[in-house]
Amino acid sequence: MRTRHIGNDTVGRVEVGAVGLGLMTFDQQGPAPREQLLDTIRAALDAGVSLFDTADAYGPGDDGIEANGANERLIASLLDELGVRDRVLLATKAGHVRTDDGGWGLDSSAAHLHSAVDASLGRLGVDVIDLWQHHRPDPAVPYEEVVGTLKEVHDAGKVAMVGLSNADADQIRLAHDVLGDALVSVQNQYSPAFRSSRGEIDVCAELGLAFLPWSPLGGLHSAKGLGTEHPAFAEVAEARSVSPQQVALAWELAQSPCVIPIPGAKRPTSVRDSALAADLDLTDDELAALDAS
Repeated sequence: MRTRHIGNDTVGRVEVGAVGLGLMTFDQQGPAPREQLLDTIRAALDAGVSLFDTADAYGPGDDGIEANGANERLIASLLDELGVRDRVLLATKAGHVRTDDGGWGLDSSAAHLHSAVDASLGRLGVDVIDLWQHHRPDPAVPYEEVVGTLKEVHDAGKVAMVGLSNADADQIRLAHDVLGDALVSVQNQYSPAFRSSRGEIDVCAELGLAFLPWSPLGGLHSAKGLGTEHPAFAEVAEARSVSPQQVALAWELAQSPCVIPIPGAKRPTSVRDSALAADLDLTDDELAALDAS
């Protein structure tokens, strides 16, 4: 697979596959069969996928206590069983929390973020987290205070690199001013169905940050969904004899060299299909049609 990079000369420049893997789906509705998940990781690595993305709030069920951290524990155990830690850049997040009923809340207080990074270190079984991302802005905490806490965590040596998620252009610039080269990425929603982060991609390209689209298929995981709502993707796919999902990911990759989509997958066939997008070069005419779709 073609590669792109995360990081810089100060914190370390890591080459990763141009398509990553979002891990939330591994246990979103309860864990998939373990052997299936092991096969999915094997398939991802064999295809060149090396950026794996989880979060401390990912986990299944209606019990917030059980859900919190469940995905991190699952992923750590799978990577250890396969003995492939050295082949993966493992990213996680903090700032989203699971409520007692399994719902979603926010807590970006300094006390919580410091506690959260320590908990993630324990669950992942590492001394330093490769990429630690602030999950979502919290209206109760000024963003400059959040960024200050991220800097404290980085300066303490607990995380190698820092990322943001769901951040707007002003927040990205503010964070870059405070964190400098420690800030390496922004993870926002971007897909054929959700394009409002186009401006944030431009800011990332300007500042030398990776842009990691989450939900890069926009919930349109079926060919029928992409074909109905964004027919140009299905038309290009048919002409190229590839899946519409591949076309969607290739279109995102073409937006900027800083883009590294992280589609979710929990089956080997899905991750192999997504990985093929990294080597799909779209023509200018195809890109123009997709941009207009």
